[in-house]
Amino acid sequence: MIDKFKTFVDEYQKSPAYKTPLGFGIARVDVGPTSQKTLCATYPTLNWAGENLGSYAVFMNAISPQNQIISSENECVYGIDEDFVYKCLELYTPFLMEAIQNKTHHKNIQVVLELKKALDENRLRDENGKSLFRFVVLYQDAKCESVESAYLKLLALSLGKAKLRSLVLDGIFGLLENVAWSGNKPYELQWLRDNEITLKMRGDYPRIDFVDKFPRYLMQVIPQYDNIRILDTAKTRFGAYLGTGGYTQMPGASYVNFNAGALGACMNEGRISSSVIIGEGTDIGGGASILGVLSGGNATPISIGKNCLLGVNSSTGISLGDGCIVDGGIAVLAGTIFEISETEAKKLAEINADFSIQPNGLYKGKELSGKNGVHFRQDSKTGKMIAFRSAKKIELNDALH
Repeated sequence: MIDKFKTFVDEYQKSPAYKTPLGFGIARVDVGPTSQKTLCATYPTLNWAGENLGSYAVFMNAISPQNQIISSENECVYGIDEDFVYKCLELYTPFLMEAIQNKTHHKNIQVVLELKKALDENRLRDENGKSLFRFVVLYQDAKCESVESAYLKLLALSLGKAKLRSLVLDGIFGLLENVAWSGNKPYELQWLRDNEITLKMRGDYPRIDFVDKFPRYLMQVIPQYDNIRILDTAKTRFGAYLGTGGYTQMPGASYVNFNAGALGACMNEGRISSSVIIGEGTDIGGGASILGVLSGGNATPISIGKNCLLGVNSSTGISLGDGCIVDGGIAVLAGTIFEISETEAKKLAEINADFSIQPNGLYKGKELSGKNGVHFRQDSKTGKMIAFRSAKKIELNDALH
């Protein structure tokens, strides 16, 4: 029977209608009772960049054209009905017993088995008959056309299946609804206004945790490594990436926006703004802020190298290479003028092939962007901004990571 399944997949992939997906998955959606718009899409498993194309063949053969919600050359979204569930189970027959016996095997089949439970318990649709589950396919990395595809991309970023800054996220704010979140449930703001008296008089008014277009990271993602620590759930947005283990995010001023994050072990007590990438072994001090690209006119995404130290309440508006230090309380911006002595400039030139020594010893911050081993400081006597070759090795506390 397994050979028969392989033949089915092979024949489908050779058919004229076949399109290789960039990513796909089945999501449970929350639909607004007032607007009937999708407020949130939750994927129990994500298939990305060539993963599980056998399941893609199953799902594409099980969908019903009449349940099409969105279809374009870039993406498609289908509502899931009873026929989809039964057709999938039929096509998955060779693997069903193994999936039933071990819940960690065949994750896409596990999703379909949960759909069967929803069908049996009359949870497949809402009270208006609208499907609460969607099959979503992304074919090309283009501007998102649905909330479902936006959540698919954000999940791909948070899981590290797509690299930070690698996906088109233009227009995502316009797609996502601004909603009130209570736990993991989104509420339409207009619905709350319309039903405020009834909800409050009956004691059913929900506890609102926050109002935003994005859910929090931990509402959608289980940390992939046991040594990722997030001490305040409010400070990490869905779509952030927290590396391959050893990441520690302290409470207080710390924050990580979407499409930003750390590539490895890192201590974060500051702000990692949108599109900022932090290298392994870097320590971001309390209240330290790194400029993003969402507002303020900064259009160049910032990267911070490995084993850097950003001091308390510092601001960084340029990229840093490896082994850099920004002293506490100072701003290292593109237009900031730094003085570097000839001796220190020669030391920096030794480790940075593209470093040009200036005769007057003055350098704008943008000229030092991405350079390795630079220590930025303000002279406490003269107030001048200076820079020199860093002599300090930055190491994280192994006991904490």
